[in-house]
Amino acid sequence: MVKRLSNLRCPGGWRAGVAVYLGLALVLAAVPVADAAHAGPGEAQGVARKEFRSGTVRSLREIERRVLPMMHDMQYLGPEFDPAAVVYRLKFIRDGRVVFVDVDARSGEVIRQSR
Repeated sequence: MVKRLSNLRCPGGWRAGVAVYLGLALVLAAVPVADAAHAGPGEAQGVARKEFRSGTVRSLREIERRVLPMMHDMQYLGPEFDPAAVVYRLKFIRDGRVVFVDVDARSGEVIRQSR
């Protein structure tokens, strides 16, 4: 036997049921949205764009103009942005070996390069 929703009774009456739903909505609205330190791969691009617009970081194109000429004989695979560290990681490959170049997104300086 199927009960109709209109026949269901809340212990404190319908107003108590509405209060429970409103309370739940308020709790869920108070949950903070993930910040830059916890941004996933899909969110990192948005964080990088926001930081660039605010003037906090340099553009990816500017970083690439600095680093790519230094990486002769290598094929450029692409960038990643780490919002927690505020670092661009540029990936290259040569002879089957992947090389990572980490660049400070604020200053544009190369921090480290894996070999």
